[in-house]
Amino acid sequence: MHSFGWAKIILLSLPLLTSCSAEQATRYAASTALREAGFDSSLVSLGMDLQKDVIGFEALVRLLAKEVKINWGDEKTASRTEYVKYTNDYRTRVVVNFDQGKIHVETLDQPDLRQAIIVTLLTPHDPDKVDLFSDRDIVLGEEPMLYRQVLDQDQQPIRWGWRAERFADHLLSNNVIRRNTEKGLVYSVDIDLVSDHITQRQYQYASLVRRYSQQYTVNESLIYAIMRTESSFNPYAVSHANAYGLMQIIPATAGRDVFERVKKKQGQPSRDYLFKPHQNIDVGTAYLSLLDSHYLSRVNDPLTRKYTVISAYNGGAGNVFRTFDSNRDRAINKINNLQPAQVYRALTQRHPLSESRRYLEKVTAAERDFYRGEV
Repeated sequence: MHSFGWAKIILLSLPLLTSCSAEQATRYAASTALREAGFDSSLVSLGMDLQKDVIGFEALVRLLAKEVKINWGDEKTASRTEYVKYTNDYRTRVVVNFDQGKIHVETLDQPDLRQAIIVTLLTPHDPDKVDLFSDRDIVLGEEPMLYRQVLDQDQQPIRWGWRAERFADHLLSNNVIRRNTEKGLVYSVDIDLVSDHITQRQYQYASLVRRYSQQYTVNESLIYAIMRTESSFNPYAVSHANAYGLMQIIPATAGRDVFERVKKKQGQPSRDYLFKPHQNIDVGTAYLSLLDSHYLSRVNDPLTRKYTVISAYNGGAGNVFRTFDSNRDRAINKINNLQPAQVYRALTQRHPLSESRRYLEKVTAAERDFYRGEV
């Protein structure tokens, strides 16, 4: 999970106050929490904005979870590697697990199953057509998100409505599963993605990765590895920490930092902005560049700096330094006196956040897969 997800716990514990002096006090408390947690000074001033952003997101998710609980008895919602969409007054849902390569379509209304299958197969890339946080219908028409990742009974990719309809009829005749639940009888079908579904999704973003790699001087392999680790190339990825899209950007932290420092404009990207692949890859790659050229620029060895950038993308540059020393200048000196392998070992074994320790391992492994042609 990208970009300081653990900060949600700190910030949600702060009170929501309305007076001017109280708001200033809350901003100070949030900023202090961020600073103590390892954020860079340029992000500390975002404490109040991050708090409001996270709380707004949590409210949105709670409303969705309430409807899901009523209809299904659970609270299943979208995540980094799972696309989850509800329709039909929340009585029909689709789960696409991009890690496992599985699609599950289920409904409490048997007549809706056919249409749900068709819509799943034809769901577009455009986030303006898909609202993950309500039961609003999906607007079809563009190239499907799952194009070439699903093959029909004739082993053909599904692009148009007539083929989706025919495949839906085939599934209804041969693959319907029925199960009793406390909420009623559920009708479902399971569909496998093609074996190389991850590679198929990666190819969809090749031109964007190439463009922003050149624009920000960031290796393509690193961009691909970050996307694979963050979202398994799920364009609708969303995390419990209010991070969105392929590279899992939190609007009020990394998003705002890129807007202000790189794009020279005020504010922060919206959720819809970050769900658009070209904008998400732009912001994510710009943030990698910002970490490399600004926050971690004093790390001398290129490979060592790469390890610190990857770790900072997940847990912040402050925590990278804290791995080596509580004083930033001393930490930089210590890093520069170590071999890259020694820095890697420290970041994967002694980093203050266990998630960041695993993150560096995952990203470097994904990069190796990229070079082998596996991703």
